[in-house]
Amino acid sequence: MEGPLSWLLPIVILGVVAVLFAGIYNLVRARDTETPERGRRSQMLMRWRVGLQALAILVILLLMWMGQR
Repeated sequence: MEGPLSWLLPIVILGVVAVLFAGIYNLVRARDTETPERGRRSQMLMRWRVGLQALAILVILLLMWMGQR
């Protein structure tokens, strides 16, 4: 588990957590006033979270594959 992938995994996981908390904050804030902009922001944050989760899974799989070699 050496090399750039070992450094990339914690960064990607922190990104997922940051986007998750940003989405939760946006959700709590949206309860007061619902605007189309908040809905778009919520969708954008959800897409970012899903993309970062996919990247994290890819990095984990690559690390596992490299560990078996």
